[in-house]
Amino acid sequence: MRPLGGPGTRPLLAVAHGTRDPDGMSTTEQLLSLVRELRPGLPVILAYVDVARPALADVLATLRGEVVLVPLLLGTGFHLRTDIPEALAAAPQVRARTAAALGPHPLLAAALADRLGEAEAPADSPVVLASAGSSDPRSLADTAAMADLLAHRLGRPAVASYLCGGAPTPADAVAELHAQGHREVAVASYLMTPGFFARRAAAAAGTVTSAPLGAHEAVARLILNRYDAAVTPAVQEV
Repeated sequence: MRPLGGPGTRPLLAVAHGTRDPDGMSTTEQLLSLVRELRPGLPVILAYVDVARPALADVLATLRGEVVLVPLLLGTGFHLRTDIPEALAAAPQVRARTAAALGPHPLLAAALADRLGEAEAPADSPVVLASAGSSDPRSLADTAAMADLLAHRLGRPAVASYLCGGAPTPADAVAELHAQGHREVAVASYLMTPGFFARRAAAAAGTVTSAPLGAHEAVARLILNRYDAAVTPAVQEV
């Protein structure tokens, strides 16, 4: 087992959902490379909660000591409430502090706005925020709150939508905005990486569809904010 550092050097264990898409896997690695650049000397370990390897349980089995687990998840859904606690309970040699989910947060709104700009989204069009969705109402509420933050950032409406486990779907949200008289509707991919859900978001018939959040500096900064808040709960986010 790898012994982990003491209070001053707690490693950051980043736990991503996982994807079978090679571009999605590469994007997660690129994001964590940004985290390492922003915080030199901080050990950063990657594990996946579903689909991809290394699996969280397998990584925890190689560790002992203190760690700060930062979920690379955009809402408080099943993985954060059930899968991660169960994996930690099965690894008593690891003393973990678990950070909050990444979303909702203004830094994500900044990253989403940048991705829409890169996609050349019409400046005055409403936006459909396309999330993966969840069976957990709290996760759906997190996405709705994120849509409000994005609307505030952009100065125009943003509508939450869900690719599964919630309503409306992105396609339905786009169609409803068209029915209201909006000729152009942008779709913002509220997803961490390319993959299955990103391809579904792109099929929602928006005027443009932005790329997933991916390896964006604002997302990397948010990961470190979540880490710092878990290490020192009273820490101020920046």
